[in-house]
Amino acid sequence: LFFIFYTNSYAEEKIVYLDINFLLYESEAGKYINNELKKINDKNAEEFKKIENLIKNEEDKLLKQKNILKEEEFNNKLNKLREKYKSYQELKNTKNNDLKILRDKAGNQILKIINEILAEYSTKNKISLIMKKENIVIGKTELDITKNIFDLLNAKIKKVELN
Repeated sequence: LFFIFYTNSYAEEKIVYLDINFLLYESEAGKYINNELKKINDKNAEEFKKIENLIKNEEDKLLKQKNILKEEEFNNKLNKLREKYKSYQELKNTKNNDLKILRDKAGNQILKIINEILAEYSTKNKISLIMKKENIVIGKTELDITKNIFDLLNAKIKKVELN
């Protein structure tokens, strides 16, 4: 009777976890992308600052001429200044959206490569489930495969081209 009810499961489900954010920001490809995006952002910020200064100078100049100019002429110049400011805002929004799209595309390229590495790694090491580290409350450090995947990612790709 003991042998009938005694069932021992020899199947072992292997579950591990991984820190995706670490891979995205600390890998060689991730650092390259972040540096390139920072360069683009800094260049945009410098351009925005120049345009803001030009608009501000024009506004100051116009305000100084307010009492000298006829009301109609002042209003025309004020409307032109408003149009410049509006086009500046549109340019700023466009460049910021382009930068966001670029960041998303580059991130997706790295994630695609990470997924390929994870598929191969899980097959090779007979892993049943890989979870994000953010979703883990507590777990053994031996189950963290971030370092292994980090090394494989750095070996596979050094940089991602931004288009």
